[in-house]
Amino acid sequence: MTLDKHALDGIARIKSKTLPTDEFDALLLAAGYRQIGSAPAKGRRLKVWWTHDRYRRIEAIYSPDGRVAITAYHLDESR
Repeated sequence: MTLDKHALDGIARIKSKTLPTDEFDALLLAAGYRQIGSAPAKGRRLKVWWTHDRYRRIEAIYSPDGRVAITAYHLDESR
């Protein structure tokens, strides 16, 4: 539960350790990110990838039921 530990391009710094999924997703969508895929993650959690035309890609981890965004970070790739 480290959503507050990572700065995300185009998004104001998140100060909460977690956020409800609808609130977190709304932040990404408002910044112009689009969801491009998902997969199971460790601990039955859900991993979701987001892309943007200008910003680095984001990998976000959600709770097993998909209701809470737990963490999100940029994948190391050059743009």
